[in-house]
Amino acid sequence: MTTLINPATEQPLPQQVPASNLAETDAAIARAAEAWPAWAALAPGERARLLRGFAAVVDAHIDELAQLEVANAGHTIGNARWEAGNVRDCLNYYAGAPERLVGKQIPVPGGTDVTFHEPLGVVGVIVPWNFPMPIAAWGFAPALAAGNTVVLKPAELTPLTALRLAELATMAGIPDGVFTVIPGRGAVVGERFVTHPDIAKVVFTGSTSVGKQIMAGCAAQLKPVTLELGGKSANVIFDDADLAAAAASAPSAVFDNAGQDCCARSRILVQRTVYSQFLDRFQQAVADVKVLDPADERSEMGPLVSAQQRESVQRYLGAASVAFTGRAPDGPGWWLPPTVVESRSTTEPIWREEVFGPVVAVLPFDDEQEAVALANDSEYGLSGSIFTSDVGRALRVSRGIRSGNLSVNSHSSVRYWTPFGGYKHSGIGRELGPDAPYAFTEEKNVFIAH
Repeated sequence: MTTLINPATEQPLPQQVPASNLAETDAAIARAAEAWPAWAALAPGERARLLRGFAAVVDAHIDELAQLEVANAGHTIGNARWEAGNVRDCLNYYAGAPERLVGKQIPVPGGTDVTFHEPLGVVGVIVPWNFPMPIAAWGFAPALAAGNTVVLKPAELTPLTALRLAELATMAGIPDGVFTVIPGRGAVVGERFVTHPDIAKVVFTGSTSVGKQIMAGCAAQLKPVTLELGGKSANVIFDDADLAAAAASAPSAVFDNAGQDCCARSRILVQRTVYSQFLDRFQQAVADVKVLDPADERSEMGPLVSAQQRESVQRYLGAASVAFTGRAPDGPGWWLPPTVVESRSTTEPIWREEVFGPVVAVLPFDDEQEAVALANDSEYGLSGSIFTSDVGRALRVSRGIRSGNLSVNSHSSVRYWTPFGGYKHSGIGRELGPDAPYAFTEEKNVFIAH
């Protein structure tokens, strides 16, 4: 049994979670494989009805799911309610997909040519600890909508909401074996998703190093993958931007979820002519961030998820030039204050590596060309923001930065109705948006001779 710890108190939670062994994992996959033909054969409208019913049951348990995430992951109560609502919204959105997975009729000589999108089979979804609920739904909702069954492995640190979602799916009438949560170690359950012949595709969100291992393992079987991996996103602020708005919004762009976000704008590039003005405004904005007990309705940032994660972030800070910090509670809990570092070089680890904590590095630039070059000087390319009042510049810089998701004069990265994914070492493939269910299908072409 796995003992779970509340990140805000360092006290054990009452729930203990079993770690599935290899035999239990194989049995769950076998049930999913057995359930797949009937689920795939359901009339599209019936599959849509069941997914809408699942969404309705989730909606009725928003507060319960949110409280579980506050205790298990240390998320603020406001964030946790949004995350549970995002599961509901993804299910409702993809409930529209079964009746819209249309093929094509392609003009050809000598006959009629049509295409079909057919489900893959059993999909394995591996979920990280930083956003346990929404990232799970980004995988299972479109996969189920496309006619696949799903086995899902939650992170060892944060399994509680995934396990509850499986129970809610059963309450909603989702047939046995269609959606299964298998808690356990990555080396056992996650690895079995990679090697098991009945797993048709693996969806993984997590570190780039583990993503490479999963991709290599799946390559041996020509098994498709979707990988959403690391990030070191840039927030680029030009001298014609609304500096007050840029400074006021910058803390939430990096300190949300205590910086444990692959989309965190953890590099801030500021045009040199307004660098000092921006820092003055930013310092006040950081000081205003409310780092409180995550169960407190006023809290804007909670603790880090574990002692190990806090120690990892502190190692980066030991070699950095800290400009200023915000506040954090004393006493129990894996707290760190929001921290701003002025980088002197782009070779510094804190500038180049994904810290995954409430830390942001700031650097000046001189012109548009340098801003794009600095933003692209990273192995990652997941997200980013551009602040400017010049529409032409916004378009030029957006096209110049090699990143999968960019926002102009805002920090939005992930909407369930638009595609999400990264360039370079930030991943392979795209999640979300109207096309996501197609990523869980094979396209079949049929020619009928006249």
